[in-house]
Amino acid sequence: MGTRIGYAAGAFDLFHVGHLNLLRHARQQCDRLVAGVVSDEMLRQVKGIEPVIPTAERAEIVRHISFVDDVYVETAPDKMDAWRDVRFTHFFKGDDWRGTEKGLTLEREFAEVGVEVVYFPYTAHTSSTALRRALDAITSGAMAAAR
Repeated sequence: MGTRIGYAAGAFDLFHVGHLNLLRHARQQCDRLVAGVVSDEMLRQVKGIEPVIPTAERAEIVRHISFVDDVYVETAPDKMDAWRDVRFTHFFKGDDWRGTEKGLTLEREFAEVGVEVVYFPYTAHTSSTALRRALDAITSGAMAAAR
């Protein structure tokens, strides 16, 4: 068997323990781990999210995590574009994608090029969405108090 090249993609905005868990578990399953950092433009286009931390800074943070061997900045929504550039053999994702239309499509596309999709438990109690809501509540409360 050849070198197992893993790829774990995410925004990695408001970096939290769920991100760390994904990267840690991914690294345990491969010989080399590339973290895909979704660009600011992609976050706006695909998720309608305004990132808190700019792409370059998120990539720098992720690059310095000991589990990560390299960082790839995603600038296109199709994960096959990332595969063509990185040539990973394993794609790691949170299990919140398992059984979804997006997840099944990903599995089919990657199966055609020999990439295995591996799911890890999603850290439900901590997510970027929950952190954004908490920050919005704090900001809204502070703004109301200032009036």
